Amino acid sequence: MRLVIARCSVDYAGRLSAHLPLATRLLLLKADGSVLVHSDSLSYKPLNWMSPPCFLSTIEPDAEQAALGVQQIWRVGQAKTADQLVISIHEILHDSSHDLGVDPGLQKDGVEAHLQKLLAEQIELLGEGYRLVRREYMTAIGPVDILAKDAAGGSVAVEIKRRGDIDGVEQLTRYLELMNRDPLLAPVEGVFAAQEIKPQARTLAQDRGIRCVVLDYDAMRGLDDAHSRLF
Repeated sequence: MRLVIARCSVDYAGRLSAHLPLATRLLLLKADGSVLVHSDSLSYKPLNWMSPPCFLSTIEPDAEQAALGVQQIWRVGQAKTADQLVISIHEILHDSSHDLGVDPGLQKDGVEAHLQKLLAEQIELLGEGYRLVRREYMTAIGPVDILAKDAAGGSVAVEIKRRGDIDGVEQLTRYLELMNRDPLLAPVEGVFAAQEIKPQARTLAQDRGIRCVVLDYDAMRGLDDAHSRLF
């Protein structure tokens, strides 16, 4: 991973256009090819980014750009679309590279892993007509537990937790932000599935258009017949 702290302005051109005026920012260039632009706020969220597959080229500024103080220009292109992220660098304050090695990924506990397997086998619990596309669908920031299709053929990303809290909703939100930028998947709906969902997490999920589903682990394992209960 390469870490660059620089005074820069940023322009995104493609399906959406966005401009970030000159300021000091952190630029992350990851081994998977992604480029992220961060400020010293907004928690984990980048101000702008380009997801892989993409390519980075460095070009010299023209006379007009140089007169404005631009030292170099990074042009990040998306390999699948015409989207471009253009970073105009005025001054580099820090530049370092670090080999992080291969990340083992998030290790779910036994119950969460089993819930994922069971829900993949019983995908109809999400609704009539749902079908499984795959488990552990990989994105640039990690795997989504389940990618499914609803009865109308729309994409559905499912995040599974044993106990659903705000962090889980935030995690699914990040996945959805990336997946909805892929024209082959978009629009992608989100489902937050857990044995127990905390009220704050449910409120946040509903505010973001994410559906919540409570999973009955015992019933899914065949240890409890919900239809034979008296109450």
